[in-house]
Parts: sequence; C-alpha cells; structure tokens
Amino acid sequence: MRVLLAGATGAIGTPLIQRLVAFGHEVIGITRLLANTRRLEAFGAEPLVADVLDREGLLRAVSGMKADAVINECTALTKPPLRFHDMDKTNELRKTGTVNLIAAAKQMGAHRFLTQSIVYGYGYGDHGTRVLTESDPFGVPVDGPVGPIMDAFHETEAQACETAGLEGVALRYGLFYGGDPGTKRMIDAVRKRRLPVIKGGGGEANLIHLDDAAAATVAALEKGAPGSAYNIVDGVPVTWGELLDEMATLVDAKPPLRLPPQVLRFAAPYGYTAMTTSMRVSNERAQHELGWSPAVVDYKQGLRLVATA
Repeated sequence: MRVLLAGATGAIGTPLIQRLVAFGHEVIGITRLLANTRRLEAFGAEPLVADVLDREGLLRAVSGMKADAVINECTALTKPPLRFHDMDKTNELRKTGTVNLIAAAKQMGAHRFLTQSIVYGYGYGDHGTRVLTESDPFGVPVDGPVGPIMDAFHETEAQACETAGLEGVALRYGLFYGGDPGTKRMIDAVRKRRLPVIKGGGGEANLIHLDDAAAATVAALEKGAPGSAYNIVDGVPVTWGELLDEMATLVDAKPPLRLPPQVLRFAAPYGYTAMTTSMRVSNERAQHELGWSPAVVDYKQGLRLVATA
C-alpha cells in the first residue's frame, strides 16, 4: 500500500517506517519541520512538510497525491507529562488532528485509516485484577481534570472507526518504551535519581516495546477488521516501582526515591494519576485476529535490549 504516516518523527515513527518499507509498503511521512526531511528520507519515507492541525494547509500539501491508507500516530509528548495541561496539545491532535487527517484521507482516495489510542482510555484508577478486553467500556466521559483526556481518547477512535467510507482501526497501545530518546532520557533520570516513584510502587502498567508496536501496526494495516480496536500490549503488567528498579539495576544506580503519595500528587498531579492507575489488559484479540504476538515478552527483556543497544 501507499501509506500516509502522521507522527512520522515521533517515538514509533522510525521503527514503523522501517517495518512498513520492509513489508513492501510506500510511506509518505508527515513532519512539521523542514529539518526532519533528510531523516525521513534516510529511513525510506517520502517526506511531506505539513501541520495536521492546519486543515487547509494539510489539504494543500496532499493535493494531487494518492494514498491507500493513513496512519495517525500524532502526539506532542516529548517528555513524560507531569501536569494535566501537559496533555492539552496531544488532546488537540487526537481530536482536531484526527478530523483533519480523515479529510486528507478522503481527498487522497484512501480506504484504510489507523489511529493511535492508549489503554488509559479504559479509565484512570484501580481496575483490580480483572483482565480488560476490547469489549470493556472505553473513553467514557468523566468529570474533573482527566475529562478532556478521556474525551480525546473517545474522539480519535470514534472518528476513525465510524466515518463512512473508511475502514477504521484503533490501536490501544500500552506505554511505549525502546530505543527512543524518551526511554533513554528516562533511564538517565533514573541513573541520577531524578525520577521518583510513589511509596508502595504504584499501580500496574501495561507496556509495549516500540518494535513490537510497529509490528502490530503493520499487521493491523493489513489484517485489522474495519471498525475494530486492538489492545497492543506485551501482556505482562508491571508496577512502576518494579520498572524503575529494574532500570536502576541495569545502569548500576541506586533504586529510585520513594515519595509519599501527597508529595507526588502535589508536584506532578497527572504523573500521580497515571502512576496510581492499575490495570491488566489482554492482547488475545490482536494475537488471534492480526496474527501478531510480541517478540519482547516482558519489561525485563525489553530493558535489557535497550541497555545493550
């Protein structure tokens, strides 16, 4: 297929471009910055300079171009969000950006549309030990500071999967990690003991190595059922304490500081909300319908790969 990829220079962009090209697809990679064009070319993509939040500019940029599919991997998360307003730009990309990319997809004659979602859409809080599947409520409206975030989860999936004439698929990723700059910065912060964890270790998080996320995305592009969502996680949830302790061990650092809940909640309210959210998410549907399974089976294997890269 000829694929328009938005978010081509983000965390998943590089491994996704490489895997798409390896599987014989042609990639047009969107970037806002002219300086990124050579990087995209080096990985095998045709660069396209455009801003997905500028509808008219985006449609002008794709004028006369054809694509079979559009993949939306847009976020604005260059570092872990600590406060709720740190999610504002990403919320806008998930809502307005998705709408604009769908318009571009229609103009380009695309029939497939994939959008990035995340397992936090099942709701912040403690979900206990019950395993969540794609049949569980997702993106349910709530009051308070997480409301706009949940609305954005709902909007990107609804737009992708319910637009007439498009075969829409939503990918509910776990938390990304791998060889990207964000993971390396996180490990460096752990080395310097600048990344604390809540006392007790926090809730269970669902992870996905970036290479596995890219593989699942290509599988969904080729095999995903229209109107469907897929959980893309490694299937082995880990507490934040376990994750950061393992990072510290790999770089021969002291364990992260443990902070009282009230301290973390004051200093980093969104970080506290994410770190105290606990869920276990199934990837069985993706394995069964997409023929995909994670090559990196858990965080310990994944972090060892990062450390030795």
